[in-house]
Amino acid sequence: METIDSLPLILAFIGVGLIIGLPGIGSAIGTATGGMTSVGALKKNQGAFGSYIVLSALPGTQGLYGFGGYFIMQDLLTPQISLLQGAGILGAGLALGLAGLLSGIYQGKVCAGGIDAIGSGNKVFGQTLILAVFPELYAIVAFAGAFLIRGIIG
Repeated sequence: METIDSLPLILAFIGVGLIIGLPGIGSAIGTATGGMTSVGALKKNQGAFGSYIVLSALPGTQGLYGFGGYFIMQDLLTPQISLLQGAGILGAGLALGLAGLLSGIYQGKVCAGGIDAIGSGNKVFGQTLILAVFPELYAIVAFAGAFLIRGIIG
């Protein structure tokens, strides 16, 4: 039977699960959205495949931020972890996890719109990249927040 001494480590493991899993899901959905749109756009304009690849891959960065978040927290995952540290990792996991999930999904939608427009013959690759940075910014802010939380609890 688990004791209350395990609570900080349990909270931390839930936090790292969220910090890795949710941005990974967001990236998977975002890149799949771009990929599915690319398949349709290829029917109209095969010559822009390079642009489709770049825009389809862009939402994959959120999963990398999640992994980075885990990397900065991993040395705290010991049996001696404090309740403050466990709660901090859980908070960082919620913040980065949810921001990465949603920004990955919505960045994928922005990229899909650009892919569709490029497939229709519009020259909007650069503009799409600029617009796709906006949802990405919030995953970066959440990663920075996780980094700052690590500094406080660490």
